[in-house]
Amino acid sequence: MSQPGPPAMPRHVAVIMDGNGRWAERRGQPRSDGHRAGVESVRQVVRAASDLGIGWLTLYAFSTENWNRPKAEVDLLMKLPEEYFEQELPEVIERRCRIRTIGRRDRLPPSVRRSLEDAMTRTQDGTGMQLVFALSYGGRGEIVEAVRRIVRDHEVGRIDVDSLDEKLFTSYLDEPELPDVDLLIRTGGESRVSNFLLWQIAYAELHVSECMWPDFGRAQLEAALADFQGRERRFGQTSAQVRSTRGKS
Repeated sequence: MSQPGPPAMPRHVAVIMDGNGRWAERRGQPRSDGHRAGVESVRQVVRAASDLGIGWLTLYAFSTENWNRPKAEVDLLMKLPEEYFEQELPEVIERRCRIRTIGRRDRLPPSVRRSLEDAMTRTQDGTGMQLVFALSYGGRGEIVEAVRRIVRDHEVGRIDVDSLDEKLFTSYLDEPELPDVDLLIRTGGESRVSNFLLWQIAYAELHVSECMWPDFGRAQLEAALADFQGRERRFGQTSAQVRSTRGKS
């Protein structure tokens, strides 16, 4: 958890990329056009976040609930990660970004898994921005699976339940190195967290953008960051305590 005081650039930005389908429908276009337009926003936001020095960027690309959408839409959504990696991986490597993933990879089509694993392997030495794709991901499922791992390790004597604390619990999540979210952005004007990073957003600042995801780019990201930097992060303390801590730093 970050320390109280005036926020600088957030270390970890997470984005719920909402509004692709509505963006297309408002234009009288098929929802697939909105999803493809959303890929361009991914390109812009990844580039901007890397340029601005964001350490971790997590993108909610496909939730466990999204499997319930019409098959044709799911099939398209499964093609987009492959297309993104095919087109963008050279630039991602050039920027020294490292690609990671969270979620149920076992539910992804084999070709998507291969593409994702190849991208992760080819960028594993990246020392720049850590780019995390949440694919077939759900926050509740991640927590339940972490509990299962803990129970299994307890049963074979690897851990003592009495030693379980937040730090140890975090080590059993999908990506143990993933830091707490500082800024959670949701596009599309909706005010929900939608089962996203439920453990990691405990103290996140929330920014809701009225922009549909295909209209969200560098300018909108910079506006969200400016909003974040204008807030006082107290982590349970009073404003007076924060000011006092700030004065001593």
